Amino acid sequence: MSATAPPLAQSVNYPQRQMESREESRSRATRTDPDWMRIGVGSTLLAGSLLLLTGKRKAGLLATFAGTALAMIEHKEIVREWWETLPGYLENAQRVLDQATATIDDLNDKRDKIMSLLRK
Repeated sequence: MSATAPPLAQSVNYPQRQMESREESRSRATRTDPDWMRIGVGSTLLAGSLLLLTGKRKAGLLATFAGTALAMIEHKEIVREWWETLPGYLENAQRVLDQATATIDDLNDKRDKIMSLLRK
């Protein structure tokens, strides 16, 4: 090692200090600018659930519906995607129910045949 070379610790750059300062600035920005929509949705849903738990069903349902509507307004794109994929899920559910109905009908027919054979 030569006498003119700088020590290794001085030549290393530590980006964590920069990241911490960015995180601090983000947290300061969040403290000064709260997300009012989220606060409104959360408090409305909480109030609605508390009303439901205390037995005030109509007021609770109304409050939870209002909170859900606020959440849907905030996330329009997600709701639109779900709305577009919903018919596919409903068709799959209907197909599964049709298969289950056919299987139950088949089992009932076989049960009836077995019972008629045992009665003879």
